[in-house]
Amino acid sequence: MKILSLRLIVALIIGVTLVSLASSWFELRTTKDALRRELESKAETLGQSLAAAAEGPLQAGDTARLELMVRRSTNDAHMLGIGIYDRDGTSLVVTPGLGSLLSGAPKLMTDALHGNRTVSGFVRSGLKRTHMVVAPIRAIDNKAIGEVIVVHDATYIRTEIFRAWSRFFLRMAVQVLVIAIITLVVLRWSLTGPIARISQWMKALRTGRHAVQPRAQDLNLLSPFANELAPLAESMWQARAAAETEARLRNINESLWTAQRLADHVRNRLNGSNLFVVSNREPYRHIRQDQKVKVTIPPSGLVTAIEPILRACRGTWVAHGSGNADAETVDTHDRLQVPPDDPRYTLRRVWLSSEEEDGYYNGFSNEGLWPLCHIAHTRPTFRASDWEYYNRVNQKFANALVEEIAGEDHPVVLIQDYHFALLPRLIKDRLPHARVAIFWHIPWPNAESFSICPWQRELLDGLLGADLIGFHTQAHCNNFLNTVHNVLEAKVDWEHFSIERNQHRSSILPFPISVELLDDHSLAQTGMTAEEERSALLQELGIEVTYLGVGVDRVDYTKGILERFQAVESFLERYPKYQGKFTFIQIGAPTRSRIKRYADFQAEVKAEAERINERFKRGKWKAIVFQNREHTHEEVQRYYRAAHLCMVTSLHDGMNLVAKEYVAARQDERGVLILSRFTGAARELHDAIIVNPYDIESTAEAIAHALEMNVSEMVDRMRRMRRSVRERNIYWWAATLIGELCELRLKKAYTNVSVIGRAQVER
Repeated sequence: MKILSLRLIVALIIGVTLVSLASSWFELRTTKDALRRELESKAETLGQSLAAAAEGPLQAGDTARLELMVRRSTNDAHMLGIGIYDRDGTSLVVTPGLGSLLSGAPKLMTDALHGNRTVSGFVRSGLKRTHMVVAPIRAIDNKAIGEVIVVHDATYIRTEIFRAWSRFFLRMAVQVLVIAIITLVVLRWSLTGPIARISQWMKALRTGRHAVQPRAQDLNLLSPFANELAPLAESMWQARAAAETEARLRNINESLWTAQRLADHVRNRLNGSNLFVVSNREPYRHIRQDQKVKVTIPPSGLVTAIEPILRACRGTWVAHGSGNADAETVDTHDRLQVPPDDPRYTLRRVWLSSEEEDGYYNGFSNEGLWPLCHIAHTRPTFRASDWEYYNRVNQKFANALVEEIAGEDHPVVLIQDYHFALLPRLIKDRLPHARVAIFWHIPWPNAESFSICPWQRELLDGLLGADLIGFHTQAHCNNFLNTVHNVLEAKVDWEHFSIERNQHRSSILPFPISVELLDDHSLAQTGMTAEEERSALLQELGIEVTYLGVGVDRVDYTKGILERFQAVESFLERYPKYQGKFTFIQIGAPTRSRIKRYADFQAEVKAEAERINERFKRGKWKAIVFQNREHTHEEVQRYYRAAHLCMVTSLHDGMNLVAKEYVAARQDERGVLILSRFTGAARELHDAIIVNPYDIESTAEAIAHALEMNVSEMVDRMRRMRRSVRERNIYWWAATLIGELCELRLKKAYTNVSVIGRAQVER
């Protein structure tokens, strides 16, 4: 770096010096010429005026008058002498010392006399530079009768030029010093400093510490270089973390699932086959903001679980392209490689018209299937037009998937959620060799409830095209088996939890989804305790309380938000000592606002929060803070870490990952989880305070119990829940689901081979 700095400084100095030298030379040359012209003009004017004035005295022989005239003219600056001569060259009047200067004058004098004109020139007289002017003295008939010579000292011109060069070199010295200082400062600011920061960053990664990449504005010119290094650095850190985790697991004789282990496991299970994932929501969206295209990653545990697999096998994810700039980023086949910074797999986007999206997604999926499957006492709405759009969109996804699978010998298809109930059959009919699974992320109701749907037979037949149908809990699997038993002609095997229909077998199994729980050393350190983070959070919110509760939900009528608020109201009423000391913060992301039931429910939630706050109004304190906006994952994590308790009071939920996210965030093993018995999470997190959200008074007592629980009990409960989440994390879920699917197909292939073998022997 020192050599680079020296080279840059020297190059700048040489360049600036050459430019300045050329400029100064031209400037000084112009100045010199101007001084010479000024001296010539002044001398010629004086010489000619003396010649004109000397005519009369010269003809009259009046030497005294000529002497007086010469004396008066010698006061001029830089004057060396004046001489008046007759036509024969005899001196009439000469100032002292002039004779010694006239060694070069005879030629000028001869030229002036013979040419009858004024002659001038710069002449060196010994060591002195002089300027001489010879002007003829003319009679009335214009004949030269004598001449006047005027001599000036011209050395001052050279002296002035030397002074100018001295000033130039002094100025250059100052410039060189300033250039050197500025260059060093700029190098330090734009190059040396960023390189040092990148070096520290890479050193931290090399030594095993998870350092945060310096911000782009801190790197200046090196930001493109740093951006290219970022994926490599992240890969290095992930590889190191995975290796350390595996080593630690071997040491403690456990087998926890990590992203790397999941990728290796599924790669081996797929045995060269490619994985194709289908979901409504895409893992990466491109949106246009301020004339720029920005990549966003929707918060989703599904992306966390599936991406390591797709990266490992370079699979394909088929999803609805919902971003307003999505179409600008795909190729001619509607594909692009993702992640953007480190492409590992293909994202295939499917385009839907606004009518298709409204009918398939808002209509049939969320006004029909969603309330049908959730026992939340909201009547499902089924329209024939929505059903038509649902069929059309499922067919459109099937066409896209068949295009992507073309040429695959043993493709594996994983379909996500209730938006694609018809897709398994559509795929299986066209690609019978494909291994197909669908995971139903919401509850499956009992057979009587599901019979409300006018198209229940079509939905069940579509689902049974899959080789594997997954739910969160065994209860949901049982409900599905019962529904099929009541509706379709099929063989239901209760012992092996499978259904055989039209010579095709579908396994119905539970796979409780989860979240990622990072090890303590892998978590980003905030540098603050839970109390300090809570204080900072409350200060940002502008409230002062001792105890903090949190709820994190989409504003959905199935989440029990109104019942939760009423429980907080009942708690403050029963325990007035907590008034002014306890605040419940509800993070409520707006959702499906185009559906009237959701728009109405959002207004109800806001009104209920305002009513309760008005009832317990006390200064700046609020009983409930309702934050009705989207929050980033990092923002939500802050609330999880700061809250004394988290309330998950869903009226009916397949799993509800908020409960597991709260447990995963509590690295300090503090905090209490209040959990609805109607969630899938309640079947795993037994150490939460389990409540019936419809029982407002009981839930209020649970809040009091949580706030007054002693620390040792709190730690024991949280520690056991964290162990459960750690052992059955999101990677375990994905590995179990895809592993079971691959195993099913292997069993079937083995059975077919065995049957063929027996037939050949019998013949």
